[in-house]
Amino acid sequence: MWFIFALLSSIFAALTSILAKVGIAGVNSNLATAIRTVVVVVMAWTMVFITGAQGGIGEIGRKSWIFLVLSGLATGASWLCYYKALQIGEASKVVPVDKLSVVITLILAFIFLHEQLTWKSVLGCVLIAAGTLFMVL
Repeated sequence: MWFIFALLSSIFAALTSILAKVGIAGVNSNLATAIRTVVVVVMAWTMVFITGAQGGIGEIGRKSWIFLVLSGLATGASWLCYYKALQIGEASKVVPVDKLSVVITLILAFIFLHEQLTWKSVLGCVLIAAGTLFMVL
């Protein structure tokens, strides 16, 4: 089931890039990011209430709060940079560079989460990085 959600995530991410590129024409990239963020917040809280998950707020521990807030700050920084890059660059070049996050995630997961780095994941990282360079040069 995780694969289906991951695949849907990639489809929606692709749509996000195309829709955003059209939507930010003539709009300040920070303002566009703020508008997008409000929509995401409303959508996320709607899902929380639809699924009845709001009762779990009190059960979230201090460590989880800290890391969720840090994750939110990283997401915000990512979105601000992404929209600025998308506004001034071509989507076909911005998006592949943005997807280098896959390579960076694998490296950080190895360093901080002690996840396995296999020869397949190393090869995949090299191919993604090479493919990205090939696409943007």
